[in-house]
Amino acid sequence: MASVVEYKGLKAGYHCGYCDSKEGKASCGMWAHSMTVQDYQDLIDRGWRRSGKYVYKPVMNRTCCPQYTIRCRPLHFQPSKSHKKVLKKMLKFLAKGEISKGNCEDEPMDSTMDDAVAGDFALINKLDIRCDLKTLSDDLKESFESEDMKGKNSKKEESSELIQSQDVEEKLGSGEPSHLVKVHTVPKPGKGADLSKPPCRKAKEIRKERKRLKLMQQNPAGELEGFQAQSQPPFLFPPKAKSNQPKSLEDLILESLPEDASHKLEVRLVPVSFEDPEFKSSFSQSFSLYVKYQMAIHQDPPDECGKTEEIAFTRQLHEKASQLSYYYMGFYIHSCPKMKYKGQYRPSDLLCPETYVWVPIEQCLPSLENSKYCRLNQDPEAVDEGRCKEPDRLRVFHKKAIMSYGVYKKHQKDPSEEAAVLQYASLVGQTCSERMLLFRN
Repeated sequence: MASVVEYKGLKAGYHCGYCDSKEGKASCGMWAHSMTVQDYQDLIDRGWRRSGKYVYKPVMNRTCCPQYTIRCRPLHFQPSKSHKKVLKKMLKFLAKGEISKGNCEDEPMDSTMDDAVAGDFALINKLDIRCDLKTLSDDLKESFESEDMKGKNSKKEESSELIQSQDVEEKLGSGEPSHLVKVHTVPKPGKGADLSKPPCRKAKEIRKERKRLKLMQQNPAGELEGFQAQSQPPFLFPPKAKSNQPKSLEDLILESLPEDASHKLEVRLVPVSFEDPEFKSSFSQSFSLYVKYQMAIHQDPPDECGKTEEIAFTRQLHEKASQLSYYYMGFYIHSCPKMKYKGQYRPSDLLCPETYVWVPIEQCLPSLENSKYCRLNQDPEAVDEGRCKEPDRLRVFHKKAIMSYGVYKKHQKDPSEEAAVLQYASLVGQTCSERMLLFRN
């Protein structure tokens, strides 16, 4: 069996369903009268995709929404917290028929949470630095302004602070609850807390500091060892061993359901043919279940559950067929919000539209933030190794005969014919051009 394709050429200036542009989409396409699995695999690795028997490739530098081929590496896939939440909700729905009341769309994703926490720490550090690096001129200015007042009240403040610290230490040492110990300090009028003074410390820390200084005076050589030995509390409970290991993807999906489960989940392999009755039956059942799930539990994108299950299914297939090691998720459009969920399945790679090599998505995101279309391969000297270098070896199917393009073009005088064939060869690459049959009438 050989693939027989009929090249249709460039189609540009039509409606885009991603950004709703009326004339922004551009792609090249061909009709596949027949196609082998290997040919379609090689075409996918060059940015092609099919819709039924129509196979198309977006013109990346012209289309309004560049579509980058994305694939996941299932053997190294680790579900995120968001994925685990979705799977747990799905299992809960299958087992008990319960629908979660919370709305996951309001919950930030894991990466957002990490950024928020990191931002909080960064803000705290900035505030600490701002307080610590107070300029000397401000300190001198304050000292000059309050020099007279400090001279009069310094003795009173020192005595009052000493009495307060002694009271706190006595109350804490006596076992009185800490929330009953109240120390009232009056800030300067209109100034708030005095940032020139060191921050307040707990009485426990002050006692430790005094004890350390006392040990240093008594035993200068071994003060640290003595302090550490006395300050460390005894271990009342031995450390617990980490017995709970994180569940794998298979454990989350293939978790046993009770016998009286409200719903059941099946994975079926049926012939992909609309004429097949089994396919029609399974398709209608799957579609009805999909509609119910979308309407009842539409708190997450409906594709998310299906993706994790398909990744787990790919891992199962890899055990029987080692060449099945990638899960292709179609196209990734960075400018389309509905496509962002695909980038959360890590590790994933994007296909460079110029060199057709796979690049980790983490390296691509900064460039895609600046430009919709960009060369993902960071090597400026890299070229397309699979490009068509010998177009005369391209195979043509003409008048029920198979021939090379070098023989076919001797009988053709139309200049547009050669331009279309060369364009087709550049898009499919040398390997597919020698294996597939280009139909010409």
